[in-house]
Formats: sequence, structure tokens, C-alpha cells
Amino acid sequence: MSASADSPSPSASAIELAPGVSVPASALRFQFARSSGPGGQNVNKLNTKAELWITLAAIEGLSDRAIHHLKTLAGRRLTIAGEIHITADTERTQESNRQAVLERLSDLVKQAIVEPKPRRKTKPSRASKQRRLERKKHRGQIKSGRRGNNHDG
Repeated sequence: MSASADSPSPSASAIELAPGVSVPASALRFQFARSSGPGGQNVNKLNTKAELWITLAAIEGLSDRAIHHLKTLAGRRLTIAGEIHITADTERTQESNRQAVLERLSDLVKQAIVEPKPRRKTKPSRASKQRRLERKKHRGQIKSGRRGNNHDG
């Protein structure tokens, strides 16, 4: 199997994760295992759970910022070896779980591409500070008006 050696046609064996971002099919490492939890008679004999490992270096078309963001978003799914590990066992068939894993990877990459909006420091206006203080004073007056009436109860 020399699939990784054949690089003249990357589009044929590449899987598009997001617009302009793809990964060679040969870089995806799948493994199938038995799903956990209830599932009837087939749960203990069919390997329907799909697991996917992919190295960050194999993902083509991501900027350095997007790769950094992807690492942050991956969280616990990022292994020590620098691979993203995603699992799916929600579906009943191996192929459906394989598709679910690829969708989760695609969603993760799409989130990583989005540039976070820069936060601008703001401070309350003088009028809003004034309104806040007046609301506090008014509330205090309401409460202090209740004080004298407790002895009648």
C-alpha cells in the first residue's frame, strides 16, 4: 500500500473538512471497537464504535493561528503525540459512526478557522453610573420605609 507515496492527485484522495482545508485520506487512521451501553443482542458482537486519529500536521490549508485554535478546541481529544482522537458510537452501523467521526472533525476544523472577534475594553458612561446609583438609593429608601412597621405585627 503506497497511498501516501502517490501525491500527483491529492484532490482524488483528499477529504475536504472545510472550505480550503483538506486532509489526505491516507492520514486518517480509523479503528473500530465494540460500543458501550445497551444495544440489544448485537452490542457484544459487532464493532460499531468508530475511532479516528489524525495528526495536526496532516491537515492542509490551516493558518498557524487556526492550528493553535484547533489545539485549544480539541482539549482532551489532543493526544501527547499531537494527534486528534475522536470517537463516535451513537449510530448502529460502523459506516454511520465513521461518517459521524468525520463530521465531528469537520465541525472542529470549521470552529478553529473562525477568527474570534477582538474584545474592546469598555467602561460605563457617566449617565449609566448615575442611573445605577439612583436605583440603589431608591431601593434603599423602599427598604428603610419598611423598618418602622415591624412592631405592629
